[in-house]
Amino acid sequence: MADPYQNNVYHHGGNDPYGTYGEGGGQDGYGYQGESYPQEDDAASDVTEGHDDEDQMYEGEYQGIPHPDEVKAAQRAARAKARQAQSGATELEELAEQYEDIMEDCGHGRFQWTLFIVLGLALMADGVECFVVGFVLPSAEKDMCLSNGEKGMLGLIVFLGMMVGAIIWGGMADKLGRRKCLIWALTINCVFAFLSSFAQGYGFFLFFRLFSGIGIGGSVPIVYSYFSEFLQMDKRGEHLSWLCMFWMMGGIYASFTAWGIIPRYGWGFSMGTEFQFHSWRVFVLVCALPAITSLVGLLFMPESPRFLLENAKHDEAWMILKNVHDTNWRAKGQPEKVFQVTHIKAPKTQEDEFIEIQSATGTAMQRWGVRTLTLCKLVGPVLKTSPTNGTHVITRGGQITLTPLRFSYYGLGVWFPDMIKYLQQEEYDSKVKVFHRERVEDFRFNFSLENQIHKEGEYINDKFISIEMKSVKFEDSLFEDCYFEDIKSTETIFENCTIRATIFYNTDLYKEKFINCKLENTTFHHNKKGCHLDSEEENDILIYLVSFLGSLSVLPGNIISAMFMEKIGRVKIIGFSMLISAGCTFFLFLSFSEAAIIAWQCLFCGVSVAAWNGIEVITVELYPASKRATAFGVLNGLCKLAAILGSSIFASFVGVTKVVPILLSCTALVCGGLVALKLPDTREKILQ
Repeated sequence: MADPYQNNVYHHGGNDPYGTYGEGGGQDGYGYQGESYPQEDDAASDVTEGHDDEDQMYEGEYQGIPHPDEVKAAQRAARAKARQAQSGATELEELAEQYEDIMEDCGHGRFQWTLFIVLGLALMADGVECFVVGFVLPSAEKDMCLSNGEKGMLGLIVFLGMMVGAIIWGGMADKLGRRKCLIWALTINCVFAFLSSFAQGYGFFLFFRLFSGIGIGGSVPIVYSYFSEFLQMDKRGEHLSWLCMFWMMGGIYASFTAWGIIPRYGWGFSMGTEFQFHSWRVFVLVCALPAITSLVGLLFMPESPRFLLENAKHDEAWMILKNVHDTNWRAKGQPEKVFQVTHIKAPKTQEDEFIEIQSATGTAMQRWGVRTLTLCKLVGPVLKTSPTNGTHVITRGGQITLTPLRFSYYGLGVWFPDMIKYLQQEEYDSKVKVFHRERVEDFRFNFSLENQIHKEGEYINDKFISIEMKSVKFEDSLFEDCYFEDIKSTETIFENCTIRATIFYNTDLYKEKFINCKLENTTFHHNKKGCHLDSEEENDILIYLVSFLGSLSVLPGNIISAMFMEKIGRVKIIGFSMLISAGCTFFLFLSFSEAAIIAWQCLFCGVSVAAWNGIEVITVELYPASKRATAFGVLNGLCKLAAILGSSIFASFVGVTKVVPILLSCTALVCGGLVALKLPDTREKILQ
C-alpha cells in the first residue's frame, strides 16, 4: 500500500482535467483504502491495548440495530452506485460526492466544536451590532444634540451598512477565501466601532457606524458558508441551527451590558466642554469584544478546504483535511487512526484562469482590475433572473421567503418597544399638572419642575437656580427681572412668552427653545455648548428588559429547531413557523397593555426563530461552493433592505394605529410561509 505521508506530490497533467493528490485510488478514481489497514500483530499501542474494536461488543447488536459505521458504509455505497449509474455526472458533482465521504471519515469532534465557538462569536457580534445604536440613542442624543430626523437616520445607517457589507463580503468570500474575508470584515468592524466611541460630532459618529456595519455585514454569509463546509450531511442541519443561538446571545449580551454600563453615567471623563466620554461610549467599546475575540480565534483556524479545492489549491486542502481528521480522532482517544485519503479528484474551475492572470499581472492597478472583474462575474449570475439560470427559482424563492420574515421581524422589533414607550408616555401625560394664570413674585425656585404646563403666568423678580426642568412648558407667560442659573432641561420649551430684563447664566436653554417669544433686554452668559449631561441620566430599564426578554425567548425555538431540523426537514420548519408567527401577530389586536405586548413579543420571537434557522440552513445547501457566500450575501443584503423598510414603516404608525402594522406583518408572513413550502428539501442533499 502506498504510504500517504510519502506519496504527497501534487500532479496536474496536461490532458488530465483533474487535479490529483497522491497516487493510487479505487476503481472509481477515489483514493480510499479499506476501513482497516495492515499493521503488525504487536503494533497496537499501549493506550488501545485490550480495547480493540473487534473485542468490544456493540450494545445494539442483540437488538437488531445496525452499527453507525455500517449505516455510513451503506449510505456511501448507495451514493457510489448512483454515481456510477449517472454517467452524466459533472466534475463538480463528483467532487461533492468525494468531499462528503472525506468529511464522514474526518468525523465530527474537537475541530468542529472549536470552529463553532470562533464563528459563533462572529455571529454574536452581528447580533450585538443590531442593538448598539438603539441602546445608546437616549444618551447619545443629549451628547450630540440630535433631532428626531438625525436619530432616525442613525438607526437606519447600521442596517444600510450591513446590507452593503453582506453583498460585498459575500462575493469576495467566494473569490478570496472565507477565512481571509471574515478576518478583514471583523477588523473593519472593530476599528470603526472603536473610532465611533470617541466621535464627538454627529457626522463622524454616523460615518463610523456606517463602516462598522459594512464590516459586520459580512459575518452572516461568511460564517454559515464557512462552517457548513466542515460538516457532514447528517450533522449539517442540526449544528448550523445550534450556531444560530449565538445571534440570540448577542442580544442578551448587549442588553446586559447596556443595563450595567449606560446608567452609570459617572463612568467616563471629560476634557472641557469639547470632549466628553460618557458611559454610553464605554458600552460601545464593550460591544466590540465578541468581534475582537472571534478575530483572534480566526488567526488559528484554517481556510475552508472546499474553497481551496474549488480554486485548485489541492495541497493546502489535503493538509487541512488531514489536520481535521487527526484532531478529531486524537480527541476521541484513537490517535492511531490514519487519514487514508490519497487522491482528491478536483476539477479545474472556471475561475482558475483569473487566478493565473492575477499571479502574472504586474501592477497593483491591473491586479485590482482583474479582481474587480472576477468579483463582478461572480456576483452577476446570482442577480440575474434569466430563465436559463438554473438557480433563479431558488434565489427568488429565498427572497420571497426571507424578505417577509425580515420585514416583519425588524418592523415589529421597532414597533414593540416604541408602542411600550407610547403607552408609557400616554400614562405620563395623563398625570400632567396644569397651572393657569399663576403669579409668582420674589420667589426662589430651588426644586425641580417636572411634567407641568404653565399657562398665562407672570413671574416677577424670580430666581431659578440649580434645578432640573423635565417636560415643562410655559405658554403665553411673562418673565420680568428673572435670573436663571445652572439649569438642566429636558423637553422644556417657552412658547409665545415675553421675557424682559432676564439673565440666563450657565444654562442649556438655547434660543431654539424659545418659540415665538419676545426677548427684550435679555442676555445669555456662558451657555453650555452642545447637549452634554452634567449628572446621572435616568434610563428606562424597561428598554433593556424588553430586549433581554425578546432575545431570551428565542432559546426554546432554537433548541426545538435544532433537534428537529433533520427529522422534520427544513422546508416544513420554515413554512409552519412563519404561519404560526402570522397567527401570533394577528393576536396583537388583543394587546392593550405593556405586559400583553411584551408577552406577544416573546411568543413571536420564540416561534419565528425556527424559520430563521431553517432559512439559514437551506440557503447554504442550495447553492454550489463557488457561489454559496455570494448568494447568501445577496439574499441577506436584500433582506436588510426589507428590515430598513419594515423599521421605517412600522415606526411611522406608532401612536396612530396598530391595524396597519399588524395586517402588514400578518400578510407578509402568510405569503412567505406558503412560498417556503414550495422550496426544495435539502435534508439528503450533498453540499455542492
